[in-house]
Amino acid sequence: MSKLAINGGPKVREGSWPSWPIWDDSDCQAVVDVVRSGQWWSVGGTKVKEFEETFAKYQDAAHGICVPNGTIALIVALQAAGIKAGDEVIVSPYTFIASASSIVQANAIPIFADIDPETMNISPAAVEAAITDKTAAIMAVHIAGMPADMDAIMEIARKYNLKVIEDAAQAHGARWRGKGVGSIGDAGTFSFQASKNLTSGEGGIITTCDQQIGDMAWSIHNVGRVKGGEWYEHPVMGCNYRMTEFQAAILLNQLKKLDAETARRNENGLYLAERLSKIDGIKPQKRDDRVTTHAYHLFITRYLAEEKTGVPRDVFMKAMAAEGIPLSVGYLPLYRSGMFELDQNSCPLGCGFYGKTVDYADLRLPNCEKLCDSEAMWLTQAVFLGSRKDMDDIADAFEKVMDNINEIKV
Repeated sequence: MSKLAINGGPKVREGSWPSWPIWDDSDCQAVVDVVRSGQWWSVGGTKVKEFEETFAKYQDAAHGICVPNGTIALIVALQAAGIKAGDEVIVSPYTFIASASSIVQANAIPIFADIDPETMNISPAAVEAAITDKTAAIMAVHIAGMPADMDAIMEIARKYNLKVIEDAAQAHGARWRGKGVGSIGDAGTFSFQASKNLTSGEGGIITTCDQQIGDMAWSIHNVGRVKGGEWYEHPVMGCNYRMTEFQAAILLNQLKKLDAETARRNENGLYLAERLSKIDGIKPQKRDDRVTTHAYHLFITRYLAEEKTGVPRDVFMKAMAAEGIPLSVGYLPLYRSGMFELDQNSCPLGCGFYGKTVDYADLRLPNCEKLCDSEAMWLTQAVFLGSRKDMDDIADAFEKVMDNINEIKV
C-alpha cells in the first residue's frame, strides 16, 4: 500500500461520517404536539405512559418506569430490588462510572470483578469468586451493547440467592437467546443520553418482569407515592425522578426507527469484525454465539501488536487518525477513577451495617487494566449507520497501517 498519511502519504478516508442524532420533521412534530396539548407533565399526560409500555414490551419486560437519566435508573433499580445499606454489589470495572457510582449512591458497596478479555463483559468466574456473605446483587453490564453471559450470571444468582440488575445503558434492542436484555434479570436499566442508540438528549427507564420491583420503582420515582394511594400520602422514601412528556414524545418517534438502525449496525459491525479478524495483531470484541442481537453502541477492538512491533496503541491510533479513522481509547478501570478514594470512616464504607473494609487503591484486575492501558480502541455507534464503503475504509486503513507499521516513528 501507499505511504502512511502520518508520514505525508494520501489518506484512506477523506469524507465525513454519519452524524448523530438522526432526526426529521416527525420528531419536531412530536414535540409540537406536546406543546399544543398543554400536557407537559407525565402526571396527566399520555406520552410517558405510552413510552413506558411500548419500550418495556419492546425489550420483553412487563413493566417500565421512566426517569430523568440512566444513572437515576440504576439507583432506583437497586433500591427497588431491595439493596440496602452495607450490601455488596458485584460490578464490572470496565464500564461508565454510573454503573459503580449508583451503587455507592444506593448506600451499597461496589465490588469489582474482572472481565473476560475477549468479550470485555464481566467474567462469570470472577463474579462467583467475589461473592461474600455481604453480597446482595450482581450488576450485569452489557458493554458496548453486547449482552453479558446471562446464562451463567443467572445460574450464579440462583445458586447464591442474589438479585441481578442489568445495566443495559448501551444495549437498546440487544437480545440474548432471542430475549430482550432488561427482561432477564430482576430489573434492567437503559439510558437515553445524547450519545445512546435511542436518545432524547437525556432520559432513562427501569424495566422489569417483577410486579413488586416495578411497583416499588414507581413509588421511588414518584416521591414515595403508592399506586391507589392518596396524592399527599408518601409511605415510601422517594424523590421526583419523573420524565417529561417532551422526552417521551421524542423517544416514541425515535423508537420507530430503532429496528432498522440496529439492523444496519449489526450488518456493518459483523462485516467489519470479519475483516479486522483477519489482520494479525487486531482482535475485535468476541461475540458470543448466544447473542441474537448486538446493539453496537460501541465497536471495540483490541490492539495486540505492541510486543511484536514495538509500536504502542496510542501511536498506532495517531497513524489511524491521520488516515481519517476516528478511534478512541475509552475507559479507565473504574477503581482508578479517583472517586473510589473513599473515606473508610464515612458512608458507604464506614456504614455500621457493613463492618468490613475495601481498599480500592490496592485492587488489581489484570484483564481490565491491560484492556484499558494498552489494547482497547473504540468506534462509536453512528459510524455503523454508514455504508459498506465506510466499513471498507476503516478496514483498509487498519490494513494499511499494520502493513506499514515499521514506518511509524515511536
